[in-house]
Parts: sequence; structure tokens; C-alpha cells
Amino acid sequence: MPNTSTESLNTTVTTSSVPTSPASASSASMPKNTATIFNPAKPNIAQESSQADVSQANTNQPYHHKANHNQNRSIEQSSDVTLANSAAIDAPVNAAPKIGFVSLGCPKALVDSERIITELSRDGYQVASDYEGADLVVVNTCGFIESAVQESLDAIGEAISKNGKVIVTGCLGKEADKIRAMHPAVLSVTGAHAYDEVITAVSQHVPKPKRDIDSNYDPKIDLINEAGIKLTPSHYAYLKISEGCNHRCTFCIIPSLRGDLVSRPIDSVMNEAMALKNAGVKELLIISQDTSAYGLDLKYKTSFWNGMPLKSKFYDLCQALNDLGIWVRLHYVYPYPHVDKVVELMGEKKLLPYLDIPFQHASHSVLKAMKRPAHSENTLARIEAWREICPDIVIRSTFVVGFPGETEEDFQCLLDWLVEARLDRVGAFTYSEVEGAVANDLPNHVPEDIKQERYERLMTIQQEISAQKLQEKVGKTLMVLVDEIDEEEGIAICRSYADAPEIDGHVYVDEITAQVKVGQFLTVTIDDASEYDLFASYKG
Repeated sequence: MPNTSTESLNTTVTTSSVPTSPASASSASMPKNTATIFNPAKPNIAQESSQADVSQANTNQPYHHKANHNQNRSIEQSSDVTLANSAAIDAPVNAAPKIGFVSLGCPKALVDSERIITELSRDGYQVASDYEGADLVVVNTCGFIESAVQESLDAIGEAISKNGKVIVTGCLGKEADKIRAMHPAVLSVTGAHAYDEVITAVSQHVPKPKRDIDSNYDPKIDLINEAGIKLTPSHYAYLKISEGCNHRCTFCIIPSLRGDLVSRPIDSVMNEAMALKNAGVKELLIISQDTSAYGLDLKYKTSFWNGMPLKSKFYDLCQALNDLGIWVRLHYVYPYPHVDKVVELMGEKKLLPYLDIPFQHASHSVLKAMKRPAHSENTLARIEAWREICPDIVIRSTFVVGFPGETEEDFQCLLDWLVEARLDRVGAFTYSEVEGAVANDLPNHVPEDIKQERYERLMTIQQEISAQKLQEKVGKTLMVLVDEIDEEEGIAICRSYADAPEIDGHVYVDEITAQVKVGQFLTVTIDDASEYDLFASYKG
């Protein structure tokens, strides 16, 4: 990859865990025995609660990147990040009722959690750091696949047993009867992005502080800015531009959980983006269910922002976000022809040259059975065109293995496609039924052992591709951002422009000085590479 990739860009992101040392790294310079999805210390650590956690419990292959980008936050993690980012950080310990928050699922659900926490904080509530100290617990659930449903039900049960007062919201909230049948003690159940309903339910069971009569009311909550309170580190944030989806993929129940596409007007999106920048955010991760369809439902309505007319349209939004002068990373983009113009912006260094595109498969017959949008597109030709426009572009994707009716020929088509496409980042998962999905009724379901065998073959091939592509970076210089410092090992855990937070790889920089801090940009030389990570030196 040419050494022009990051010199004109700025980057930021942190991660909450430290991967264990890959085999190619020296034991003296890397953390010890820390299991993550990248390189687990123990081969049986399979995070079965997520569709995206590509378990390889019965193989010697390492875990790889999450497929649906789960951004789970426990009650402790929600409190920790909220305290770090909240305007009410100095509030008295006993200043107001405390609400515990457990957030499960993808970044879109995380944004919902952030909005609810922001509104609760503005109402005077604090975020509890444990079940025992909470006056009530909100569990934001995921219901995308059966393992996620079970994880959500387990989380509800844990909250009830440890606290007793629980409100449930999120995607699984649509299955209120199922939730109440298993957990009749829940106080309230609402669906996805039901912000007002959650706030109302909380206030009914734990009355909010009153500004005029409550001596414990903290006036600093009035200083919470338009960006709100985030459950991410302070230097990056998810920016949700739309809700719902117009597609009817046969394996997906998102439209039934979150409805059809509803885009935010572009002035609303840009106001939040500017507020986030002003709050110190250096990277915006653009999310939705179908980012490249942004504004379709609004008929690309024109709004005014900063005195300038802007269309609520994917390309126009990318142009406007670029003008903020911070990193913009695009997730959940479908490979429609109009994406080519956005890639041109990337080629001009106006957007982060990174596309997250859920291709899901390569066989036309499987894609047709999935009812995937753009299933007839020649995606290999489109990828080649993108790389001609922007040679530095990084593409990550996800794939379903063992979809009903998938033959060995279909699967071999996918493997051949991967070899030719040479994607930078790949997540995969075996097909599993989810209640309400049309694909459940399709004929010729693939046996579980064949699904697993195909999955392992796919990941072995992709691992080789990833190792080769990262090896090409050895000897080059890259701009990276320090996400975390391992003081004991003397290394900085960083990310380059090619790495999204919590799902992609890292750049490990050794022999750092005490002056290197989290959030700092470093120009480093890449010395070595493993299957998923880079190892670099910094000369100060």
C-alpha cells in the first residue's frame, strides 16, 4: 500500500481490551494471556452470544473480526464511560436517583442507549456503576438472531436478580410477551428507539429530581451539549444518520424490529456532527442500516445548514462531513453505483478511504435467495474500479456461510470470489435461524457440521489474504493514533486509518517514551505483521 495513506489524515479511537501477542511478536513486547476475538489466549473462548463472533473453538485458527459490530456495554462500562464524558462528572455522590444501564447489540443500539442516557442525565438522573447502587436498571436488548435473543434474556434475568427493578427496551422489546413470560417482574417493555417511552417509564418508577425543590439537583447537567453523552471514548463517536431499512433480506428481521427507512434531515445530522467535533471528537463513524440509501425516503429534501443549502443525500452528506476536517468512517454501505462518487472523495483525501460493505455472499443464486439488494451487481468489477479511483481504499465485509440451499458449488464460488477480491477485513458467521425470518422456511438447510467446515475453510483463506496484505505494509511509515498505553510492557496500542474501533486490527508500537499519551498521533515505521495486526517502532 502506498505511503500516502494517512499523512493528510487525522485519526482517533480507543479500545477497551488488549489483544494477546500473536505468534510473530516477541513475548517481551506484548501483553500476556489476554483473550480477545483477535488472538484468544484460550481456544475455547467462543462468544456465542453474538452472530458476529466467529467462533473457532474446535480449530487452531484465531478469532477474526466481528461481523455485526456488537458494541455491548455492561452496567459498569456504561457508568465508567459516562462519568468520563459527562458534564456532571463532579456531581455529589448522592445527588440524584441512579439508573443502571446495560446496552447490548450493534452500534445503532448503542446510539439509542446514548440518547436515552443523555435525556435521563438532563432530567437529573445519574448513571449507576453497579446493580446494587442503582434505583432502577434499563436493559437495551438485541434480537437479531437467536443467540442474541438468549443473551438479552439472560441480561434481563441478571438485572432482575441483582436489582429487582428493570425496564426493557430495544429490538427484543417487540417480543414483549416472550420477555414477560420468562421475566414477569419487568416493570416496562418498549421496542427499538422508543426514547420517550423509556424516559416516561423511568420517571414513573423513580421520580426525577425537581430543580426548584431538590437540594441535590446538579445544575451542571444543564451544560450537556447537543452532542449528548457518549458511551464511546471521548475522541470517537457513532453518528446515526437514519433508522430502519426498506430491504427485505430473507435472513433479516430488522425491518420488523426497527421499521422502514427513516432518514434524519441533513441539517440535524450536521448539527450533531458539529457538536461532536466541538466536544473534541476526532472521528465520526457513520452508521445506519443502509447508509448509501440515506435520504431516499425524504426525496433528498434540501435543508439549510450554516446558511448553505444541502440535500439530504448520501454524497452531499459525505461532502459536508468532510468539510468538518475530522475523520469520517463509513459503515453499512451497499455497493450501489452512486457509491463510486463517494470513493472519488476518498481518492481526493476528503474522506477516510475505508468502506464497510456487507456483501454477505458471492453466489448469485444464494444472493437471490437472500433477496439482497444489488445482488446482480458485478461486485468484483466495482471493487476493481474503486481501487483504480482510490488505491489506498480499505474494504471490510461480512459473509454468511451455510445459508439454506447453499451448495458446495455456491460455497466454492464464494471462496474464489474472496481470493480475487482480496478484501482487507472479513468477518463471517454460520447461518442460524432467527424467529420471524423468511429464510427459515426455505428448503435444503445445510447441516451444522458442513456449515462449520465451510466456515473454517473460508476463514483459513481469508487469514492468508489478510497476512499477505498486512505484510505489504512492512517497511512503510504510517500515521497512527494511540488508543491505549500498556505501561507494564512499554507499548502503545494504536490504530491506522484501516482499522475501525473494536472490530479491526491494531498497530502495536514498542519502545515508546513517557511523553506518548492516549489520543496522540504518531508517525511510525512498520516492522512486522501478523495475520491481523501490525507492529511498529517510533523514533520520537
